[in-house]
Amino acid sequence: MHPGDGGAVTDRGGRPPVTTAHELATVAQRLFVAAGFDDTSIEDIARAAGIGRRTFFRYFSTKADVLFVESAAELDRLREALGQARREDPYRTVVIAAVTAALRVRPEDHEWARQRAQLILTVPALQAHAAVRFAQWRRVATEYARGLESVDELFAVAVGHAVLAATLAAHEHWISHPGSDLDEALARMLELLLPPEGTPRRPATGDGVARSPRDA
Repeated sequence: MHPGDGGAVTDRGGRPPVTTAHELATVAQRLFVAAGFDDTSIEDIARAAGIGRRTFFRYFSTKADVLFVESAAELDRLREALGQARREDPYRTVVIAAVTAALRVRPEDHEWARQRAQLILTVPALQAHAAVRFAQWRRVATEYARGLESVDELFAVAVGHAVLAATLAAHEHWISHPGSDLDEALARMLELLLPPEGTPRRPATGDGVARSPRDA
C-alpha cells in the first residue's frame, strides 16, 4: 500500500475512523519536513489533519510511528518474495529481486518516499524506532540465507547484514542524487555487498570464531 491509496485500516478506538493511517502519515510528514520533527507536536499534526488528538492515537502510539507506516508491508513483501524463490535460483539474484520489489516506489510517490527516508536516516530522535525496523529487515534476510544449501551461520549472518547495509546505502545515494533510480541503486549496492556465490564457507569452531587453516 502506498500513501495515496487511502486504504482502510483498523481503528484504534471504538468509533469509526475519520481518516486513514496513510493520509495522516502524509500530513505529518509534510509538517516534519517544513518545521522539523522535534518542533512538530501531535497537536500540530491533528490540527493539520482536521482531527482530534485522541483520534491520532487510534492510529499511532507516537508521532515517530507515522514515518514507519509502510514498514510492515515492506517487510511482508520481502519475506514473501524470498519465500517464493526457487532453490535452483542463484541466491544473489533472488535477494536483489526481492529487495528491489519490496521497496519499489511508484513514480508519483517518489518525493514522499525520499522525504521519509531522509527523515528516518537523519533525525536523531527516530533512531531507536528505526533500529527496531532495521533489525527485522536484517533478520528476514538472515533466515532466508540459513535455508540455503551448504551455508554456515556466519555466512547467513553476513547476508543479513549486507542486505541491511545495501538498503541504507542505496537510500542515502537516492536522497543525495534526486535524479537517480532507487531500484538501480539497490541492485548495485547489493551486488557490491552480498557475499559471492562461491564464497568459502567453513564451519565455526566451538568458540564461535571461524579459523583459517593456518590457525589450525
